[in-house]
Amino acid sequence: MALLADKRIVLGVTGGVAAYKAAELARLFVKAGARVDVVLTEAGAHFVGAATFQAITGHAVWSDLWDVRMPNGMAHIDLSRGADAILIAPATADVLARLAHGHSGDLLSTLCLARDCSLLVAPAMNRQMWDNPATQRNTTQLRQDGIQVLGPASGSQACGEVGEGRMLEPEEIFDALVSFFQPKRLAGRRVLLTAGPTFEPLDPVRGITNSSSGKMGFALARACAEAGAIVTVVAGPSAQPTPHSVRRIDVQSALEMRAAVMSELPTDIFIAVAAVADYRPVLSAEHKIKKQADTLTVELVKNPDILSEVAGMANPPFCVGFAAESQNLAEYAEAKRHAKKLPLVVGNLVQDGLGGESNQVTLFADNGVYPLPAGDKLGIARSIVNHIAGLLEVK
Repeated sequence: MALLADKRIVLGVTGGVAAYKAAELARLFVKAGARVDVVLTEAGAHFVGAATFQAITGHAVWSDLWDVRMPNGMAHIDLSRGADAILIAPATADVLARLAHGHSGDLLSTLCLARDCSLLVAPAMNRQMWDNPATQRNTTQLRQDGIQVLGPASGSQACGEVGEGRMLEPEEIFDALVSFFQPKRLAGRRVLLTAGPTFEPLDPVRGITNSSSGKMGFALARACAEAGAIVTVVAGPSAQPTPHSVRRIDVQSALEMRAAVMSELPTDIFIAVAAVADYRPVLSAEHKIKKQADTLTVELVKNPDILSEVAGMANPPFCVGFAAESQNLAEYAEAKRHAKKLPLVVGNLVQDGLGGESNQVTLFADNGVYPLPAGDKLGIARSIVNHIAGLLEVK
């Protein structure tokens, strides 16, 4: 199913050089199944013409408050009726000021004032314009008014300067809008996750680790945040980016991960996704171990079982475990769930997803076994979050 199927989006394009990115953004929306109505300001048309947006969306482009193509002459009313969201990208300093103060001098600002749907803005401007106290006051006011502010990003700008103020890339804005539309079934819940591998040092340069990438853990962190949760992820060594609004704590070893988890309790939900090393070296050499003998013996000691410890507390959070197995998935996953008294275990065969972009999992719960279709990890994470929310609602 297309990510934005049956959604109708009004895309406002204002007068910034980043307007060229709005064309790609419109294409992404259309490709995802949305109907897109573009409202192009007079200044925006200096950067990208109406014909471009009409060709991409397949619909007429709107610019004039007095456009006679609308039978009742009320484009500022009719364009927002039935829309699921209005998104302004780029949103210049001028349009942020207009929105913050309720001005309505053109079609875009007027339909935003008369809207009955959500409004999102993606700021784009020179770094000094963004840092200006007036812009910061206006942006604060917009957030207080319930308007979603996406970005801005920091980096090279068209003026040749470097700093905060550049518009997010189209793919980032697209992802933000998809996230915005996700059901808020975990609204207000506190979620603590672990993600990635751990690294157990043998010496300053070597250690015991595994091939976990952290992709599933960070996909779940994003899915929980999309569902309205307050999310903290304790991450072992992983290059995965931190999802928007997610708090990240970086650790290396299993002992460090345990300490970070315990410091973040209590929480409402604990999801143990990380591939934690079962054992660690008894001793870690102070200096690099030199290659001398033909064999090397390393004594290992068992690491703490973080999930068991959290699930065994007097008043535990809702605990979700992961079982990555190479065989006998159902047998081992169910054994883990019963041994640790977990309401939910997510099981998968390592050959189906460890380190990759996709996965295939089965959910093992008190009320049954639920195989999920194979898919990308974010889609699977959203399905897992919906299942968690359903179990919490009947708890």
